[in-house]
Amino acid sequence: MSAARRRLSKLLAEAGVGVDGARPWDLEVHNPKFYRRVLTQGSMGLGESYVDGWWDCAELDEFFARVTRVRLERRAPNAKSRQDAAFALLLNMQNRMRATRVVRRHYDVGNDLYRRMLDARMLYSCGYWRRAGTLGEAQEAKLELIACKLGLRGGERVLYIGCGWGGACRYFAECHGARVVGITLSREQAELARAACAGLPVEIRLQDYRDLPRDEAYDAVYSIGMFEHVGYKNYGRFMRRVHALLPEGGRFLLHTIGSRVTSRATDPWINRYIFPYGQLPSVRQTGRAIEDRFALEDWHSFGRDYDRTLMAWRGNFERAWHELRGAYDERFYRMWRYYLNCCAGAFRSRYNQLWQVLLAKGGMTGELPDCR
Repeated sequence: MSAARRRLSKLLAEAGVGVDGARPWDLEVHNPKFYRRVLTQGSMGLGESYVDGWWDCAELDEFFARVTRVRLERRAPNAKSRQDAAFALLLNMQNRMRATRVVRRHYDVGNDLYRRMLDARMLYSCGYWRRAGTLGEAQEAKLELIACKLGLRGGERVLYIGCGWGGACRYFAECHGARVVGITLSREQAELARAACAGLPVEIRLQDYRDLPRDEAYDAVYSIGMFEHVGYKNYGRFMRRVHALLPEGGRFLLHTIGSRVTSRATDPWINRYIFPYGQLPSVRQTGRAIEDRFALEDWHSFGRDYDRTLMAWRGNFERAWHELRGAYDERFYRMWRYYLNCCAGAFRSRYNQLWQVLLAKGGMTGELPDCR
């Protein structure tokens, strides 16, 4: 047994993971170069070697839950992680130019993929499973949760920052009588969103949040799954822009993935292959951005629901693969499967969080509704 295999096997054993073992979360290694690649390249080596077919695991989600729970990535630091952190410190990695790259890399990968993977409304964010039995029910419950927290009333003008494929815009217009403006940087999303919301009081714009006119006014603002792309150097600017769009007492619902630790960079493999220049905010970073701007009315954490949501997406993706494989190759299949499972494991370990933060300009009057 090589020294690299002995060392990596020892590290994995701390997480209760074996090499060529019988448990479904144990690794099956096909290439002996795997061990040194992971030890020298960390997360990047682990992900790229999986896509290359160097190893397999029957239950990737549980493998990631175990290694994330004991923070094994800290035991195998690598130059790429240190380089990404340095760049994030020196540069604004989420400036206007880079903001479009994540759109091209991830959200414009193909509407057919998302149509088959997501629910009927094509909502690409965590569902709310408290009383739900299906993915569609969980996503509708999430939208009702947001509507309740915002206290949406018919005729109100509402802004959705990062509107995706328009499913939430359509829902709030149809079911709550809201007049919705949705903004996105994805042309494919905007095209589908406009078609989905045709005939409703919904306007879909291809627009950066930084370009929202300062003289516009909204009764409420919400953002679902977009704050992860804003970047820590822009959190204050983002909150200032939202604050300026609201009247006194105006409500803002921030739905975002969060991290248990404060950092300036993301996982190197996720950064290169899935979400370029993404960053998960911490409680500290989020708190600093809202300080002296908004009253904090509610902070709701339900990250366990994202584990279940991701597993539902994975199931849909796997079942639809025979229809998708003509447009995507086997390497894409392994990359996407790796992405969904590693994210599910991160939420299962509670390292990744999911928050709904309810804010109000000047504070809300009256009692907070019981929405959960």
